[in-house]
Amino acid sequence: MKTCARWLGFAGLLALAAGCVPSLQPLYTPDTIAFDPALVGAWCQTNKEDRWEFTRAGDDHYKLVHTDKEKHTGEFTAYLVKVKDRRFLDIYPEDSDAKLNDLFAMHLVAAHTLLWVPQIGTTLELSMMNPDAMKKLLAAHPAAVKHEKVKDGFLLTASSKELQAFLAASDLKELYGEPVKMQKAPAQ
Repeated sequence: MKTCARWLGFAGLLALAAGCVPSLQPLYTPDTIAFDPALVGAWCQTNKEDRWEFTRAGDDHYKLVHTDKEKHTGEFTAYLVKVKDRRFLDIYPEDSDAKLNDLFAMHLVAAHTLLWVPQIGTTLELSMMNPDAMKKLLAAHPAAVKHEKVKDGFLLTASSKELQAFLAASDLKELYGEPVKMQKAPAQ
């Protein structure tokens, strides 16, 4: 999953191969944006080298810089979204300085990743959608949410409001799995 978050900064299509469930459309709409200043800061798992650093980037969203254990970074625009009593983080890659062949680069499509946020406080809990759980759900209920099957994964194609309705009705513990727990990181 960490690989997914890093490469999503490059492109949604690469994310599909890594096991994420990306979305073409954002989860947020103006009425569901829920900025929380408690998210601002750097967060890390205990004894892990990944770092998630959120800074305020306007009145209603964040800039996220994700740094993995190899010190590779990905920059994202992030929106905290409230759907009923549930919170999610919608991250979308910012332009990359990666040097890619022009022909190759024009085939990459950026996508939104929709993380479940069970807690923001002294601990930050985040969970990525589980592609195996999504596969099982869509096998049983193909019309549950608009999507396209791409290689071994799925690309969500539903509108923002349709995504909100889907997530409001979903069993998040089943769809997302166990959240990763992070603590505020020491200053670097």
